[in-house]
Amino acid sequence: MFGIQGRLTCLFVVIVTVVLGISGSYAQYHLARELEATNETLRNGVLTRLQTSLPSALWDLDKAKVDNIVAAEMLPPELVAIRVYDTSIGLFSGKRRTPDGHVADLDADSPVGGTPVVADLAYREPRAEGVAKPAIVGRVVVNFSREQMEARLDAEIRRKVSEVLLLDLILVVALALSLRIVFDPLRKLRDGLFELATRDSDDVVELPEKRRDELGDVIRGFNAIQRRVRTIIHRTREAEEEARQALVELRATQESLLQAERLASLGGLVAGVAHEINTPVGIALTSASVLKDATDDIRAAVATGAVKKSEIVKYIDTADESARLIMNNAYRAAHLIHSFKQIAVDQVSEARRRFELHEYIGEVVASLQPRLKKTRLALAIDCAPGIMLDSYPGALAQVLTNLTLNCVDHAFGPDEPGEIAIRARIDGDWVEMEVADNGRGIPATLIDKVFDPFVTTRRGQGGTGLGLNIVYNLIVKQFAGSIAVASTEGAGASFVFRMPRVTPGEAAPADA
Repeated sequence: MFGIQGRLTCLFVVIVTVVLGISGSYAQYHLARELEATNETLRNGVLTRLQTSLPSALWDLDKAKVDNIVAAEMLPPELVAIRVYDTSIGLFSGKRRTPDGHVADLDADSPVGGTPVVADLAYREPRAEGVAKPAIVGRVVVNFSREQMEARLDAEIRRKVSEVLLLDLILVVALALSLRIVFDPLRKLRDGLFELATRDSDDVVELPEKRRDELGDVIRGFNAIQRRVRTIIHRTREAEEEARQALVELRATQESLLQAERLASLGGLVAGVAHEINTPVGIALTSASVLKDATDDIRAAVATGAVKKSEIVKYIDTADESARLIMNNAYRAAHLIHSFKQIAVDQVSEARRRFELHEYIGEVVASLQPRLKKTRLALAIDCAPGIMLDSYPGALAQVLTNLTLNCVDHAFGPDEPGEIAIRARIDGDWVEMEVADNGRGIPATLIDKVFDPFVTTRRGQGGTGLGLNIVYNLIVKQFAGSIAVASTEGAGASFVFRMPRVTPGEAAPADA
């Protein structure tokens, strides 16, 4: 692509060429008209003179005189040939121009070039009385050539073209020399801008400020801008470094908060387990204490040898009731420990293994009973048995726990009845799960930000705003899935997430 200097040069050359071309064409047109008029005058003059001088000589059959007249008229180079014909004997006299420019006699059979013009020769009797009708004594044929005119026109065209080319050359040289005064500083200015924009370092050499004209003012302004840009770049880099450091610290803080939230969730689980197991263990301990006291009493009676039947029957009833209470509460504690153990281990280890989804959802729900039994909420599970997953059960437990407790904490008020549903279905190689409630819903101002960190409606009341952010990170990053939320205020909320049945990555061992 041409620069401005090249385009200006081309523009001036085109303008000069067009102007000179129009001027030359106009001059050529006028020259052609003038030459045509000159040829026409020449033709008319030659014919007039021949019509005046030839009739009398031809009437007298004076061949010498005719030849002299014809030879005299052959002087102009435009005449190719002149032939004089007598009415009775045919060609009376003829002259032609040879290729070397000489005039020679013309035979009847000689070829003649040029354009012929024919005129009759009329003779009037000098002494005739009255008005006598002129007598036609012959005719003359004059051949004119256009070569002279065309040669002059061609020479004029060549002259004009040479003038145009010479003027264009002079103009190009003059413009090249004059435009360098302007464009050389501009080129240096361009190179300086390009270097400032592309160099990694802000150490760019300033342009010399020796000029004292308008371009010198521009260069001084550019240098001032360059110094200002270097200052801005330096400050920007310092700000970027500070921002990068702050971002690293923010991510570390966020990671710590996320880990703390997960550990807090595990701590809540452990506290719930401890509280739930405390009741059956206490009953079992009390029953064992009662059985031990009864056993000590019956042992003392046996030692004295004064054992009554009623005492033995009473001991048997006490032992039977204590054993029943101990067994029932020990079984209840064992069931709770079995339900909680795998959930706690999964959340701590984050190990990958194969597990059955319906059974595992039941274990997660069982671990949430210490929270749920304090509310008036009903939790329903809709999941077909036999769905096997090769994934991270601890992370899935964290997702279900956070979504369910999010419903408990945000969707319903204290002692407010409601329903929470956990649904799961197979969709090819994917599992689609939903945690939905019929509570108060999510405000429209928060629906697009629920998965952002530190977004909560219970700030100052124990809410950290990290629960749903943990859910989003686990589903998207660990499970390679997706999650979406839909809600209408006053009509509940629904969290739907999809995850592969086999999480991408190394598969779990077959015996896991």
